[in-house]
Amino acid sequence: MGPSLWVRLTGVPAPFMRILFRILPLAALALAPALPAPGHAAQTPVEAVEAVEAAATGASSDSASSDGSTTAPASEAPSDPYGRGTPRGMVQGLIGALADGDEDEAAVFFEDADNGATRARQLEAVLNQGGSLNAFAELSDKSEGVLDDDLPPEQEYVGNLGDKGKTPIVLTRSQEANGTVIWQVSRQTSDIVGRMNPQTTTLEDNGEIEVAGAGLEDWGVLFGLAAVVFLAFQLVTTALLAIARRLVRNADANAALGFARTAMPPFSLFLASIVIRIWADSLPVSIIARQYMLKYIGLFSAAALTWFLVRLIDAISHMVIARMEARGQRQVVSVASLLRRTAKILLLFGVLVAILDTFGIDVTTGIAALGIGGIALALGAQKTVENLVGSVSLIADKPVQIGDFCKIGDVLGTVEDIGIRSTRIRTLQRTVVTIPNGDLSAQKIENYARRDRFLFNPVIGVEYGIGSAKLLEAVEAIEGVLEGNDRIVRPGYRARFVAFGASSLNIEIFSYIAAADYDESLVIQQDLLLVIFATLEKAGIGIAFPTQTLQIARAGGTSPSALPARPERGAAPVQTVLDDPDDAPQDSPHAVDDDDADGEDVTPA
Repeated sequence: MGPSLWVRLTGVPAPFMRILFRILPLAALALAPALPAPGHAAQTPVEAVEAVEAAATGASSDSASSDGSTTAPASEAPSDPYGRGTPRGMVQGLIGALADGDEDEAAVFFEDADNGATRARQLEAVLNQGGSLNAFAELSDKSEGVLDDDLPPEQEYVGNLGDKGKTPIVLTRSQEANGTVIWQVSRQTSDIVGRMNPQTTTLEDNGEIEVAGAGLEDWGVLFGLAAVVFLAFQLVTTALLAIARRLVRNADANAALGFARTAMPPFSLFLASIVIRIWADSLPVSIIARQYMLKYIGLFSAAALTWFLVRLIDAISHMVIARMEARGQRQVVSVASLLRRTAKILLLFGVLVAILDTFGIDVTTGIAALGIGGIALALGAQKTVENLVGSVSLIADKPVQIGDFCKIGDVLGTVEDIGIRSTRIRTLQRTVVTIPNGDLSAQKIENYARRDRFLFNPVIGVEYGIGSAKLLEAVEAIEGVLEGNDRIVRPGYRARFVAFGASSLNIEIFSYIAAADYDESLVIQQDLLLVIFATLEKAGIGIAFPTQTLQIARAGGTSPSALPARPERGAAPVQTVLDDPDDAPQDSPHAVDDDDADGEDVTPA
């Protein structure tokens, strides 16, 4: 359902509907690079722009004919002084001439110029008796008219004569000698009106008071109809809300009822304007009054629709924000607030365009410039757009959330905030690092908060000299501690003797701790280490630590070989210290030159 059908149904000005329908593909294309559909490649920027332009042009149905042919842009030509260059201008000019009572001016709007004045009075009489013209918003404001209405390109349907067969009122397009393109009531339609031969009278003949080219009684009927319909819809809305309050428990806290109370007033006004438009178009009152009424009722419809959409956007955003705040996803709150403001600005801009268009100010160029302006804005603010897309990626993929302890690139710390433009991280040094979201989404992210288990992989060094039996006992004792702790993940835990260390016999533990967070894992790790230490202590197995045993030999005294052969447990390789290096044999590693021995020297073995 494109904008043209919505315009016919609601009477909302076409520029407003075109803007509304242009926002939808733009929003989809904005998310497409961040969230590509499965099995489909992401669009390039050029493809995205082409797709937006194709969607906006195709939806308007004003640039291609029913057989697929297109119309080349017309060359610059002089404008018509009567406004007959477009179907909309032609109808508005004819209504204005009839309202002013200027028969000579009204005659120029008929292809049958010789009988133009007579045909103008007859057409007005036919329309006053139940005929209708398309509302202002439905009439094409392009020189080529609507090309997909199953009529030849040079013809345009603008209403019907109100007879039993609903005979169409057709305009024809022609070109004057100076190249000006004009639209006029076709000769065929004029002939049909002439054969109908309606009775033509003036307001003075009927003794009616004239207001803006129509009788005061006709204006009263139209405004009375509008008042009755609006009042009826308001009463129905009030009654429905009252019934709902009685049927719903805790009505004040019910979100759906709260939204209904907020949305029903503008929605009822929108529906009422549609009913007025449909009803008023079939009333046998002055066509001049009807056309003016329908012209501005369409503007009222646009305002009511905007009011309803603004309240709908507020309700949805408040619901999303409340849920995300409850889940702690503050980054979604920021995006939701930005999208809410953007949507409201676009809607208000649409209403402004509709107002300008209704009062005859050309906005086609401004709407066409939106696409070019959007591209220029995107090129001029690439980093800003990149950061915005990066924030959308962070929200969609959720690699980190607020409160997570993570490592991003070479930055280690806790995520404090994820905004629209950047993410803030509190480091272990309590400094705050700000990373643009565009850069963050392209970096390697290591999230420690997402661990489902924590590695417990210490190496326990026991003393040398305990013997192989005691070493095996130590391994079994440590493995028994792991088996007895229900927070050790099963299967997969083990304790094994892995190496002869420099000063210890090394037993490696490999296991995982089931814990909710890092702090809890530290508590469990501490308990395990204390139990392991107590178990080894009870078995008489000491924990090794780096030590050294020195053997001292004096010249002419006791030789090193006379000292105990085995150092005490846990000792490092033996070192021999000589009081006088000159006493050492010349081939000994302790011997030094006389020039180097300036006093007592201690040389490691």
